[in-house]
Amino acid sequence: MTDATSHPEPTLIALVRHGETEWNRERRIQGMTDIPLNDTGREQAAETGSRLVDGEWDAVYASTLSRAAETAEIIAGVLELPAPRLFGALAERSHGVLEGLDHAGRAAVEAQAATIEGLEPRSTVIARASAALAEIAAAHPGGSVVVVSHGGVIHSLILELSDWTLPGTGYAIANGSVHLLRHAAGALELVEPELLTGTEA
Repeated sequence: MTDATSHPEPTLIALVRHGETEWNRERRIQGMTDIPLNDTGREQAAETGSRLVDGEWDAVYASTLSRAAETAEIIAGVLELPAPRLFGALAERSHGVLEGLDHAGRAAVEAQAATIEGLEPRSTVIARASAALAEIAAAHPGGSVVVVSHGGVIHSLILELSDWTLPGTGYAIANGSVHLLRHAAGALELVEPELLTGTEA
């Protein structure tokens, strides 16, 4: 029996960005808009599953948005694990009126508005995603899980966990990429954060 101050064994979390969508290809802001994977995205999901197959994974989890949920389903199939459990708190950051715009359109809106209607505060994204990952870790003490989420969520978590020193300049959270976190002693931490300082192709 453990006392009230003890913590469960650390949990390894492979945080995966979903595969490509048409809006990704067109460089349009998705946010909470539910855009499905395209065929390239499905291929990326299968490739990510293949990269993870040598690990010992206990379960797969995902955001409720279809692009993440389908990515997780494909990965779970490759890893021969049950269907993923979905968490709304792992969904992408809401970008409000920016959703659907390309980067030029976003810049034009931002140049004209002091605040962006519907843009979710980054602190809120970090808080909800961290709580979801803590809940997932609590279900798998000493285990390893795959969690499929979104570029904005992953980027926000890396900023928070590195005291805003990472990602490095020009670093992209690529579709299908894997970033390792650990939940230990009641808190999240980066695993091998030096891996995050380069630029992904």
